[in-house]
Amino acid sequence: MKRKFKNSLLVLFASVFALVLVACSDDSTEKPANGDKSTDDSTTAVGAADGGDLVFATLSDAANLDPHTSTDVPSASVLANLTEGLVKKDKDGELVGSLAKSWTAVDDVTWEFVLNEGIKFHDGTDFNAAAVKKNFDRILDPVVATPRAFLLESVKEVEVVSDYVLRLHTHYPFAPLLNHLSHPVAVIISPAQIDADYEKLKAGEVAGQLINEEGPIGTGFMKFVSWTPGTEVKLENNRDYWSQKAILDTVTFKVIPESATRAAELEAGYAHVIEPVQPNEISLIEGTTNTIDITPGSSLSYIGFNMNKKPFDDVRVRQAISMLVDQKSIIDGIYEGIGDPAKGPLAPSVFGYDDTITPLTYDVEKAKALLAEAGFEEGFTTTIWTNDNPQRQNIAIMLQEALKQVNITANIEVVEWGAYLAKTAAGEHDMYILGLSNPVGDADYFLTQLFHSKSHGEAGNRMFYTSATTDKLLDEAREEIDTTKRLALYKQIQEILIEDAPMIYIHHQAYISGVSDQIEGYWINDSGHHKFQDVKFVK
Repeated sequence: MKRKFKNSLLVLFASVFALVLVACSDDSTEKPANGDKSTDDSTTAVGAADGGDLVFATLSDAANLDPHTSTDVPSASVLANLTEGLVKKDKDGELVGSLAKSWTAVDDVTWEFVLNEGIKFHDGTDFNAAAVKKNFDRILDPVVATPRAFLLESVKEVEVVSDYVLRLHTHYPFAPLLNHLSHPVAVIISPAQIDADYEKLKAGEVAGQLINEEGPIGTGFMKFVSWTPGTEVKLENNRDYWSQKAILDTVTFKVIPESATRAAELEAGYAHVIEPVQPNEISLIEGTTNTIDITPGSSLSYIGFNMNKKPFDDVRVRQAISMLVDQKSIIDGIYEGIGDPAKGPLAPSVFGYDDTITPLTYDVEKAKALLAEAGFEEGFTTTIWTNDNPQRQNIAIMLQEALKQVNITANIEVVEWGAYLAKTAAGEHDMYILGLSNPVGDADYFLTQLFHSKSHGEAGNRMFYTSATTDKLLDEAREEIDTTKRLALYKQIQEILIEDAPMIYIHHQAYISGVSDQIEGYWINDSGHHKFQDVKFVK
C-alpha cells in the first residue's frame, strides 16, 4: 500500500482498515513529464537538477494575498512559499530560526532578536531590523485593521537596536510570543511595498489592496508571478534566495473545485499534487503508481451558531443541537474513519489541551427535553450555511436529517468561499460549518480568535459568542508565564466552552494529499500549509 502516514496512530489505522487496491496502471500509457500535456514521444523526464514546473491542484482559490490581513488557509498555503517570519516551525513542529538566527529573553517583557544578514526582498530591498519594525507596526495599525492583530497586541514597542538587532517590548509577560511570531500573519514583506500600500490607502483604497493585486514581495524561496482569481496562482523560483534554494522552476496553484477532476488530473500527470483528496478516493489513487500522504492536523472542524439570532441565544437550544450530532457517524461515514473526534476546541497536539474534560455526547432524548424546556418542542425553521467543500456539504446533510428528529426544519445554503467568509463575518447566517487551523500550536491563538468578544466577526468569532468570564480567563492565561497555572486556566476555559456550546466540536481532521510518482520531497504541515521548497522531479 503506497500511503505515507505521519504518526503511529495513523499507521495503526492503516493496518486495521487497509483498503483493497482496485485499479491497476496500464504500463503502456506514459504520463506527461513535468506536467506537459503534450503526447509527443520525445518528451524527456525532468531530472532533479533541472527544476521543472509543478502543478498543485486544490479545491479553493486564495482569498487574500496580503499576509497581514489574510485569514484563510488557501491564501496562507500560497504565502508559505513566498514570505518568511522571524521564526518558523519545522517538519517536527519545533520552533526554529528563520529570518532571525537567534533570540534571547532579556527579561519577562523584553525579547531580543539577532537577524540574519545579507537577505534581500524580491524587489531588491534590504532586509533589516527597520523592515521588521515597519511590518509589525503595520500589523498593529488600527487604520489597517488587521483581523489577527491580536497575535501581536502584547507588543508595546518594536525597538531597532541596530541594523540586525531588534527588541520587542511587551505590555506584560506573554508566554506564547514566539509561537505567535511563527504565524503566517507575522511574516515580513518589503517596506517599499508597505509604503506604496499606505499611499494607496491615503488615496481612498482599502488597506492591502495594492499588495493583493501586485502580489506580496517577501524574502521566500519562491517569487510571485501572477494570480488569475478563480483559476490559478503562479510562483517562480527565487534564484537569489538567501538560504536553501528551491529546486522547482515554478509552482502553479490550480483551482479545481471538482474532486474527481483533481484525481483525474493527478492520474493523467497534469497535476503533481492534489489536496484535498476525498476519503472515498484513497483506494483509487493507491491503485495507481501515485501515493497518498496523510498528515494529522491541529485544526478543528465545527458547526457554529450565530448567538445574535434567536433561538441560538438560548444555551439549551445550542446544547440540544450539539447532542444530535453523532461524531462517529460523521467521521466514519464522511471521512472514512480518518481524523479524531473533538472533545472541545483544542486538538491533542496543541498546548493547553486537556484529556480529562467531558464533552457533550450524542443523546436524542435529552436533546428533546432541552428543546421542550426552551419552548421549542414543536421545533423551528433555520438555515445551515456551508461553502463548496464536499465534506462540509455532507455534514450539513447529516445535520439536516438529525434535526428532523426534533421537528427542526433546516435549509442548506452553499455559498461561494469569498462570500462565505464575508457574510459569516457580517453575521448574516444562522448556523454555519467551518474549520480553523492552529499554526502556532498554542491555545491562546485558537481560543482568543474563536471565543474572545474582541474577536467578533472577521477576526474569527463568527458565533458572536460573548462571555465576560471567558474573556477574563483568556486574558489571564495569555499573561501567565507559569506553565502549570496556564494549563489549569485553559482547562477551566474548555469546560466553560463545552457547557456554553457556542459551536459543535466535530473533529480534528487529517490532511489527505495525492502525490505523483514523478516527484518527491512534498510535505504539508498540521495546519494545511503546503511546502514545496524540497520538492524535485525524479521522473
